This record gives sequence, C-alpha cells and structure tokens, in this order.
Amino acid sequence: MTARFDPDDQPTTSFSPPPASRPSWAADPDWPRRTPERWFEPLPPQPPPAGRAGRSLLLVLLVAFIGAVAGSATTYLALETGGRLTDTAAPVSEATPSPPAAATTPRPVVTPAPAGDAATIVQVARQVSPAVVTITVAQEPAPDDPFSLPATGVGSGFIFDSAGWILTNRHVVQDATTVTVQLHDGRRNIPGTVYGEDTLTDLAIVKIDEADLVAAKIGDSATLQPGQLAVAIGSPLGTLTNSVTAGVISALGRQVPVTDAVTGQQKVLRNLIQTDAAINQGNSGGALVDATGAVMGINTAVAGGAQGIGFAIPINIAKPLMRQALAGEPLARPWIGIVYQALDRNLMEELNLDIDYGALISPTTPSGPSVIPDSPADAAGLQAGDIITHINGRRVDSGQGLDDILSQYQPGDQLTLNVLRNGRPVELEVTLGTRPAGLD
Repeated sequence: MTARFDPDDQPTTSFSPPPASRPSWAADPDWPRRTPERWFEPLPPQPPPAGRAGRSLLLVLLVAFIGAVAGSATTYLALETGGRLTDTAAPVSEATPSPPAAATTPRPVVTPAPAGDAATIVQVARQVSPAVVTITVAQEPAPDDPFSLPATGVGSGFIFDSAGWILTNRHVVQDATTVTVQLHDGRRNIPGTVYGEDTLTDLAIVKIDEADLVAAKIGDSATLQPGQLAVAIGSPLGTLTNSVTAGVISALGRQVPVTDAVTGQQKVLRNLIQTDAAINQGNSGGALVDATGAVMGINTAVAGGAQGIGFAIPINIAKPLMRQALAGEPLARPWIGIVYQALDRNLMEELNLDIDYGALISPTTPSGPSVIPDSPADAAGLQAGDIITHINGRRVDSGQGLDDILSQYQPGDQLTLNVLRNGRPVELEVTLGTRPAGLD
C-alpha cells in the first residue's frame, strides 16, 4: 500500500567513463598525418598532339578541378578531426592528439558524476535486504454484514533493532486486526503486534518475537544532499519481495497532501525526501538507504500521474519514536502550544517586518489565544507577536519549519528558543509537552 497524492494540489562512488569509440574511418593511428597513396594533382602540361589541342586542354582543366576539390576536402577533414574548426564548450574525446596551439587555453573536459555504480548498489542490497520485511495485514469484516470479506493489504518495513522492532508506515497497519511478517530468510506468517502509531507523520512500529534477526544500520538524514545515491528496498505489488531500485535524492523538504486510506480525509506530510528511485504499491514502509547502506528514510508516497517522483519520511523524524519503543514508552509527539505563521519574504513585506524567516506567533486568532493557556509555551513566557528564529541553535525557516524541528525531539526534552520580541533578541527555555490527540 502506498499513499498517493494529486500533483495539482553522501557522496556517490564515481567512475571514469570509457573513452569514446573512434569511427572506423579514424582507426589508423597515423591518420590524417600519413601521406596518401595518391594525390589528385593535375598532370604537368604536355604539348597536345595536332588536331586534339582543344580536348587536351579540357582534360587538364577537369583534372585540376577534381584535384582542387579533393585537396580541400582532405584538408577540411583533417582540421575537423583535430577539433580546429569548432569552438564548443561541450566535452569531447578526441581520437587522435591535436598539435598544441600557441597562446591557447585548453578546454576543460567534464566527467559526468553518476549516482552510483553497480558494485555499490549490489553491496548495499546485500547489506540491507536481510533487515527488510514484508507485512501482510487483514481487517475483519463488519459483524453486521454477512456478505463482506476480510480486507487484506501488503506493505513493507525494516528491522531497526534485533529484538524484533520493525518500523513501517501507519497507513500499512492502520485498523488491522491481524498482522503477519515475512522475513528475507524465508520465515513466513510470523505474528506481529502494532506497538504504536504516529498520526502526525504516518509512522508505526510493529513488534515480532523471533531470534537471529538482522537489524538495519540507521543513518543521519540531516546529512542528505540532492544528487546522492538513493536505493529503495521493499515489496512492490505485495508479491515482488525484497525488490531493489536505485536513483538519486531529487530534493529535500518537500510537502505533499495525502489521503488517509481509512478515513478518506486529507492531511499534509511535511519535510519529505523526494527520490526518483522507483517506489510502487507495497513499497510503503520500506527502507530508503544511501551508498553506505544506512537507512535515510521510510518510503511513504508516490506522485499520481507521474514517473520518478516518490517520497520518504526522513529517518531523523522517526528516531524519537524508535527510542520511545525501545524504552517501553508509548509513542508520543512533542507539543509547544502556540498558533503561528511561517515567515517568508512575502509575509515580511506584508507585515512590514525586518526578518523573512522564523515562526511568528500570531497576534490574533479566531479560535482563541495564540499562546495556549497552561501550555509549555505559556510556561516558558512566549507571547503573541514573538518570532521564534532558532531552536537549540537550528534556524527556523522554509527548509525546516518549527514543526519539522520539534518532531525530532520528544516530550520532556528541554529546548532553548531564540526569539525576537519587538525587534530585540530574547532567549527562553521551554520543556516540551505531549501533543494532544487530534491535532493536525
């Protein structure tokens, strides 16, 4: 299962490409410097026999004309092969060396940087595949409908701790009455329990009781850069288990609307990784890894009506939930308790502010106060009109919004906020609370 949305709404291993093949007419290494076997030159003038002077003169002129044309063509080909007739910035691979030209700067040859070679992808697949699982769920029919059948679905997940902890998408296991897991080593129909679900970011954790499990290496999604290798591993279509696809990180910080498969309501997923590694139905919950085999994201959604546009939740957003599960705590997201607007250049100009980034605590709101009474923000002393510019030294901007940064912490964490209040900097300490259920 993979959520879909309407589009309307570490460095890679490099290689040197093989030299461009030479055309057959340039196979001779001495071409064009070798002296041709025959030159098309006019014959030296001969006294014409009596009565044939006119035809002899015509023959001489014809041979001279052919010789001139052939000589010009030969010269043109030699210059063209040597790269002397063109002045283009495109990289070329010359078949024969050209003599150096005086007072000229050699043109740079650009070597393309590929996403990753086959050996790297094979190594990544061998390393990570044993930790990737296939998850099958079933929903029992309604008790008052004797004609309905159980609804089933298939998704993916990966083991993040060898004690049997599996990270997947919430929409894979949502409302499931039974969960079974299939391992890479062939073990099937392993009973699974949904430990907890995260309504904010479409993540869930499943627990199985099995021995000899292989856990995936967990990376740091904050180090991702567009263009680096991305390998997706999962079970597309629910039957093609442990399929491997490769591409690049296309972009970071994407925001897309998705439709809840159960409720039919729309919600927005933020701060997503965009990749062109193929992601299909059944890939949801699978691992998106880098060239070192470290998990950088959880495959989550694909763009409907498009090709090569998939999305994954950064692994750093999942880490607080993973820590809570390993500690035996219920899954919970942090909460600060404010109503705010994300600042950009347009809002800065509209409100006549001096800053185009940060989170502006709204001066007024139709639903009540912008600083919720008895909330962590209220206890920290935040006020309407304050602009939160940094959280623990991390700048709040369009690349990382306030909620994106807070989602990487957990309730009870104490953070330092840098705030602009009436144009003056203020530093406040806030202890995060638990996000109430039902908040978007």
